[in-house]
Amino acid sequence: MSKKFVFFYNMKNEPEKIGSVVPQHAGYWKDLDLPGYTGGPFVDRSGGLIAFQAENLDEATNYAENDPFTLNDLLACKCIKEWAA
Repeated sequence: MSKKFVFFYNMKNEPEKIGSVVPQHAGYWKDLDLPGYTGGPFVDRSGGLIAFQAENLDEATNYAENDPFTLNDLLACKCIKEWAA
């Protein structure tokens, strides 16, 4: 049975580098085609939130760790939590 998770993150102040990675980030999550997926940036572009379903915290963490923003060291902080929505 899948559980609901959220991936909350804040960006580092590197707008040019972030801008070049945004298409990879968006494509990564779209291509995963996860059940319950929804997400996007905060209005001020300081970070974003992604909600999705996964079997467990390890699987959810793996998705977040392989996000292009994570792989390119663009996140100031991140948090993955199971969500009781």
